[in-house]
Amino acid sequence: MDKIANAIITLKNGGVAKKGTVLLPYTNFMKDIMKTLLDAGYISAYEKKTRKKGGDVLEVTLAYDDRGNHKIHDVRRISKLSRRLYAGVKDIVTIKEGYGRVILSTPKGVMTGDQARAEHVGGEILFEIW
Repeated sequence: MDKIANAIITLKNGGVAKKGTVLLPYTNFMKDIMKTLLDAGYISAYEKKTRKKGGDVLEVTLAYDDRGNHKIHDVRRISKLSRRLYAGVKDIVTIKEGYGRVILSTPKGVMTGDQARAEHVGGEILFEIW
């Protein structure tokens, strides 16, 4: 079970359904991914919620533009459980001619491709989002 793929598809499908918030299982790594997406403008907010049953969850508030369109048009999982894909700093590409972002897991934490190039680090390419 790929938790990252489930999370990004949940974000995309929640926006297609025009939901205000979605719930994701809480992990520190998932919190780091949501922080990166918040900084990139793809979500509005996230908050850790404690439930009586089932453990902690992240309540993610989805972001919409002025016309009510969801900011996440599509996502694509790159590095999978069966095949990990890594990129050096010179191998990080732009997505959709600069309109999309690539999200990486680096030694300095989860960050976008632009941030990774600025920090001069490479890492595992988690997914593309636009």
